[in-house]
Amino acid sequence: MGIIVLIIVVVCVIFAFQPLRYRVISLPVMRYFKRALPKLTQTEQEAMEAGDTWWDSQLFSGHPNWHKWHQNDAPLLSDSEQDFIDNELQTLLSMLDEQQIRHDKDLPEPVWSYLKENGFFAFIIPKKYGGREFSAQANSTIVAKIASKSLSAAVTVMVPNSLGPAELLMHYGTPEQKSDWLPKLATAEALPCFALTALEAGSDAGAISDYGVVCKKAFQGKKVLGLQLTWSKRYITLAPVATVLGLAFKAYDPDGLLGDKSALGITCALIPTDHKGVKTGGRHNPLDQGFMNGTTEGKDVFIPLEWVIGGQAGIGKGWRMLVSCLSAGRGISLPALSAGTAHLCTRTTSAYARVREQFGLSIADFEGVQESLARIAGLTYSIEACRQTTAQAIDMKKSPAVITAIAKYHLTEMSRLVMNDALDIHGGKAIQKGPSNYLANNYTGIPISITVEGANILTRSLMIFGQGATRCHPFIFKEIQIIQNSQADDGLREFDKLLMSHIQHTAVNVFKALWLGLTRGYGLPATISGPTQKYYQKLNWLSVCLAVCADLAMLRLGGELKRKELLSARLGDVLSHLYLASCVLKKYEHDGRQQGDLNAVHYALSHHLKAGFSALDDFIDNFTNRFAGQLIKRWCHAFGHGAKGPSDKIIAGVCTALWKDKSARERISHLCCSESNPAVAEVEQAYLSYKSTIAARNKLKQWQSSYKVYYYDKSFADLVSLAVRDQVISQEEAQSLIESEDLRQKAIAVDVF
Repeated sequence: MGIIVLIIVVVCVIFAFQPLRYRVISLPVMRYFKRALPKLTQTEQEAMEAGDTWWDSQLFSGHPNWHKWHQNDAPLLSDSEQDFIDNELQTLLSMLDEQQIRHDKDLPEPVWSYLKENGFFAFIIPKKYGGREFSAQANSTIVAKIASKSLSAAVTVMVPNSLGPAELLMHYGTPEQKSDWLPKLATAEALPCFALTALEAGSDAGAISDYGVVCKKAFQGKKVLGLQLTWSKRYITLAPVATVLGLAFKAYDPDGLLGDKSALGITCALIPTDHKGVKTGGRHNPLDQGFMNGTTEGKDVFIPLEWVIGGQAGIGKGWRMLVSCLSAGRGISLPALSAGTAHLCTRTTSAYARVREQFGLSIADFEGVQESLARIAGLTYSIEACRQTTAQAIDMKKSPAVITAIAKYHLTEMSRLVMNDALDIHGGKAIQKGPSNYLANNYTGIPISITVEGANILTRSLMIFGQGATRCHPFIFKEIQIIQNSQADDGLREFDKLLMSHIQHTAVNVFKALWLGLTRGYGLPATISGPTQKYYQKLNWLSVCLAVCADLAMLRLGGELKRKELLSARLGDVLSHLYLASCVLKKYEHDGRQQGDLNAVHYALSHHLKAGFSALDDFIDNFTNRFAGQLIKRWCHAFGHGAKGPSDKIIAGVCTALWKDKSARERISHLCCSESNPAVAEVEQAYLSYKSTIAARNKLKQWQSSYKVYYYDKSFADLVSLAVRDQVISQEEAQSLIESEDLRQKAIAVDVF
């Protein structure tokens, strides 16, 4: 006992006596961190500094402030935005025929004209330049609704309103560039594309081989300083029809015309496509989608420095520009495409499952179908929650690189799951292409969303935790900055202060993890009451476990962690499912705790908790040896985490709510364009008619099953007439049944050519 007391006293003296602490603890740890922690490259440093953190840092800390989370206002649209959706957008939707678009491989000319004349390419441009100046929420909502009708049109609209010339000009353009280009972009006098992706550098902008050399040449009758560019780009949306090209390249100054630095870095410029030497027009065929996508190239094309975004001062700043603006694509456009697809699947599949009959029953009554349908609805609720919340972060002028990467990766992947379930339930209806197949076009478009803005494999394994571990951690990024920016023992005092806070933070989380593990997450009081209270407690527990495991991973692996992609991806999955569950809780609260949505909320939260804890277990199992892994597991959840996913009761509840609560079904699929989509309207009308005649149908089926003679040669109308004769149903019910059956047959029919 005396030895233990002596050890405690010695430790306390070391920590309390600052010079001794510097010598014994802080300096050795600082030197170890210098060797172990990942050294940030210039590119990584710029990426970290360009983005910022939001709720992700709270989730990473181990003690998220849920009250602060819910203080963020509910996502709302302005009157002008809602008016645009109710009018201009509805007109556009009525003009779209995806079958024709895919056949022609282009939007009809009247659609192009309507988009240009009504500001569909000017959502993000300020009103003073002639733009709409819509919020990210409105931008996202509009693209999602278009995507439920035509992915080709949605992609065409989203590109000028996400990462591209307008976005970059507003943030980094010179006053002259803004006044010259933004009005033209707002009126679509200039139609933009942005060329980043090159042959060997799909997701790695730092690896682009396109280059520009600083030189002096004649331009418009004068010898001016400029750049001679050579590039070859692919996969560039709108490139075949663009009139202005945004181009990313590496700039070099071998003759020292701008200074003593030769390699100047990634640079972005705006170039009219009719400029001498610029080549566009060659098209790709992205899975038969009808939007414009193609190549651009140029060799020894000279441009003046004034065409660089930001002018001469913008040379070498391209990477920072791109990283800070990527949130538009990752946080708005791609989640919107996913949401539009998910809403389409929920609306149509819930209708089709009810009207499609097998073995004398509606397939909606089969539990196997209900399992898939509940997953469709539950994940759609989660997708919509994340879409709204992530767009809201952008409206708050945040640039949360980790959160937008989470939204891009998980929403595109969840929409793929939703679509696969929808196809399973529709069966043959979904695989016969034609005007009545409302799923096929979105099905073939999903891989495009998954590929755009960086392949999902890289997003998951390199970006989410790769950036999150450093950027979202309360101390690591600051510690790395001190270590990298100080010489020898300089900065020791500041590092010591951070280290003491880091140790305290980690110690608190370690003991919280033990306590929550022993109490199955219920050891701390809930901050939010109501039917979702237990989820807040479970998420707090998972957040603490993530904080502990992240510290262990960085301490043990240091700079090697970013090369351990499987481990990094699993920790990223934990963070991702924490964020997605947070979005679900936020939406449920902001929607007024709708009772009809509660089962979908239970489904989504159960799904994310199971996925989050499973990813945590997988990380621990592969992080270290078996003994240490079991020790960490027992510490974090001594009696297991108990996250088992949605129960059969929840699954049944989700499906019941879809069919019995009209408003709940409308809320969970409100982005689906049904009125102006004949195929969707057909199955929706059949569904509503079928519901209204269920009582009469049941009487008819009971009469058939009890009748001694089987009328195999009778049509449905004949059977209905016989049932009226036997006074089983009324004449009015008979008429409704015949009309309903006609609608049902049309809804389940497939196209024949």
